[in-house]
Amino acid sequence: MKSSTRDEAEGKLHQVKGKIKEIAGKVILNPDLEAEGKKENSTGKVQEKIGEIKEVGGK
Repeated sequence: MKSSTRDEAEGKLHQVKGKIKEIAGKVILNPDLEAEGKKENSTGKVQEKIGEIKEVGGK
């Protein structure tokens, strides 16, 4: 698997996990879990964009 494809896939995975944590934090009224989910979601978006940039750059 190419590095760019791996970054994009892992980025999407982190986004999904982050969204689940965020929703779970809201449901159980746990602001720490909700914040952790938002952070993981953002990290996933960045990682996905890095993969897209690598793909365009040919790395």
